[in-house]
Amino acid sequence: MFDFGFSEMVIVAIVGLIVLGPERLPKVARQAGQWLGKLQRYVADVKSDINRQMELDELRRLQTEVTGAARDLETTLQSTVAEKKSELDSFAADFEGTKSTAADEPATDWDKVYAHRRVRDRINDRRRERERALGHKRPQRRHH
Repeated sequence: MFDFGFSEMVIVAIVGLIVLGPERLPKVARQAGQWLGKLQRYVADVKSDINRQMELDELRRLQTEVTGAARDLETTLQSTVAEKKSELDSFAADFEGTKSTAADEPATDWDKVYAHRRVRDRINDRRRERERALGHKRPQRRHH
């Protein structure tokens, strides 16, 4: 902390011996040593507090970055899951028709046949729409 050489310490000791005298010099030297020790500990504590505060600020900044990245990832995943779920629901609706309950069950075999044909027609219509959207051309059917 202070840059004292041996020659300066000898001069301070001689002046202290002359001013204070041989009886009080050891007590004063001990007290000065205690004060210097306390001062050094105080300076070390202040330095460690400043370093700790800087580390806390850096950790808080890192935490906000990680939290933001996690939030972005979560929203991306939720939107992707919602899109895929809606696609699967539409496919399920195409294959199953509407959800049937006990009251919606067809009463006769012909009702089952017509329901099956409606589902088949919806599937074929969707396939044609996709082919048209993708630019595929289907060959014309020949009637014999």
